Amino acid sequence: MISKILFITLSNIGDAILTLPVLDRLKESFSPCLITVVAGQRNFDIFKDNPYIEKVIIYDKKWPLRKKIELFFELRRKKFDIIVDIRHSLYGVLLPAKFKSPLFRFIPKDIKHKKYQHLYLIKKMVVDFQKESKDKIFYIKEEDKNYIDELLKKNGIDPQDKIIVVASGAKSHLKRWPKENYINLINELKKDFKIFLVGDNDDISDNRYIFKNTKDNVYDLTGKTTLGELASLLKRSALLITNDSAVMHLASYLGIPTVAIFGPTDENRYSPWSKNSLVVKKEIFCRPCSKAQCRFNTIDCMRLIRPQDVLRAVEDILNPKTQILNSKFQIPEEYKRILIVRTDRIGDVVLSTPVIKTLRENFPSSFIAMMVSPQTKELIEGNPYLDEVIVYDKEKEHKSWFSSMRFSFKLKKKRFDLAIILHPTNRVHLVSFFARIPKRVGYNRKLGFLLTDKLTHTKQFGEKHESEYNLDILRHLGIKKIFKELYVPIKKEAEDSVIDLFKKEGITEKDRILAIHPSATCPSKIWPAERFAQVADRLIKKYNFKVFIVAGAKDKEIAKNVLENMKYKAVDLSGALSLSELASLLKRCKLFISNDSGPVHISSALGTPVISIFGRNQLGLSPLRWGPLGKYDRVIHKEVGCIECLAHNCQRGFLCLKAITVDDVLNIAEEILRKESF
Repeated sequence: MISKILFITLSNIGDAILTLPVLDRLKESFSPCLITVVAGQRNFDIFKDNPYIEKVIIYDKKWPLRKKIELFFELRRKKFDIIVDIRHSLYGVLLPAKFKSPLFRFIPKDIKHKKYQHLYLIKKMVVDFQKESKDKIFYIKEEDKNYIDELLKKNGIDPQDKIIVVASGAKSHLKRWPKENYINLINELKKDFKIFLVGDNDDISDNRYIFKNTKDNVYDLTGKTTLGELASLLKRSALLITNDSAVMHLASYLGIPTVAIFGPTDENRYSPWSKNSLVVKKEIFCRPCSKAQCRFNTIDCMRLIRPQDVLRAVEDILNPKTQILNSKFQIPEEYKRILIVRTDRIGDVVLSTPVIKTLRENFPSSFIAMMVSPQTKELIEGNPYLDEVIVYDKEKEHKSWFSSMRFSFKLKKKRFDLAIILHPTNRVHLVSFFARIPKRVGYNRKLGFLLTDKLTHTKQFGEKHESEYNLDILRHLGIKKIFKELYVPIKKEAEDSVIDLFKKEGITEKDRILAIHPSATCPSKIWPAERFAQVADRLIKKYNFKVFIVAGAKDKEIAKNVLENMKYKAVDLSGALSLSELASLLKRCKLFISNDSGPVHISSALGTPVISIFGRNQLGLSPLRWGPLGKYDRVIHKEVGCIECLAHNCQRGFLCLKAITVDDVLNIAEEILRKESF
């Protein structure tokens, strides 16, 4: 007959809550029984005034030896039947009892979570020791429930209103998600939910700042609730959003759905265990370190987690169609650190952006980086689905083989699991090989034997669009959830620059903007400058367009030729815009007319209708592979009977380009503008 149980728990609140399932199983298995708990001062509130616990003894490890001995004899006189010592103290070793938790803890390696490790200690005392107990020993008093009910009523919150509790604090500063991120997240969530900020006195400053920058539908209860009142609020909420903290463990114990933001902590040991819980993390090479201080003097593992990452997890949990299991039982992500490689030109990189989103949606917690050339980095900096942009400069910094090998060794330190090489080159295959990336997937061309997974290279036949060739690599990996939208970020600095440009040119929001791009990388792609000029003039005359000519610094002469052939005014921006500024300009345009070139795909990604003028139609360079993808985008091409395209060595004076008339372009422009309700 078991009648007396001694339970020695841990000092911290979160750690003590993790031990409560053990106490639940003991109470349920040996009821009725008298339970004595030895706890620390900080977690005393968990056990006080609990009708299921006979006595709570506060223990302080700083006590003098005499007081510790007195407690030993006091406990010995009680003659406990069971002693479970989670703290692993001398009391558990020296005190007599029929059953005791083991002195030496040989816990199987497959039991990683702390909750289940604690439960394993009572394996020999309790049948089905890991079974979830129906009755919880944690006690919420009636006055705690009434306090929360009155608080909600006072703030005009009805029973049908949905509540999200946010706990932004954590014991270690390394476990804290930045305040600014909580602000951005809450400003999204408060449109549909009432938000309550909670925490202890150490969190008052941070939560006050968050509250100041959110306010509407947000209530700050930091330092204003007891543990019982907090538990009552959690039971009333739809969800908890938190760092790794004591509040997270309390919500788990109460069965509250939780989104937990993890940085240095090992989620295998400390993740929330309630049903419908998710851990949001970024798998950088050094986590989980479980350190109190970052050895790299950085907290990137928390800063890399963005509000949209957490928002996605919130939507997954609150969507009734989504079946989410406890994070402990989720299928582990096979690729924790992914590198996308695309080191060629502007359009190629833009057409690779669906790969970024597809990987993020399929591997939400993975660390995803993209390796690009210096010329294209602006196109992906600020992409919400990327964690890092890595620049490989084969023309300057990494031109020599020695510097490329040094680059490989730096890449190796990032410990990528997977490299997705979208455009095959000798250099990128060598770099990824020497970076010792275990899985390297790409097209079998140009040292393709260095890849671990090789796809047959058929791009030269142009049987599908380049964006589809990129996504085929992901399909090869078994990824079925595919996203095809292009994405180009718009940066604030670029926006400000374009706004200043418009002010300088006297352009208002009501003005209609037309941009033309008369240059390209090869003469076989360049439509005559005088025809661009005629198209611009006639569109200005009919629609009162404000016209900008955009081109690279090397193509100023082409832009100059267009201007010299125009009757109306246009603004020459050749060589004057960064890629970010070009994107901001194109976003404001009603129409973009261009040769086959990279800016076509930037415009298409931003939703600005494009007319793309194609000369060459040979396999692999045709509109089928390189045409714009927007709803209203159009391609113009004329077949002129060429058997073989000689590109820039054309012997027919680029007849394919000259065959495209000004009226051809204007007719398509009219069609687009009608559909756009111009």
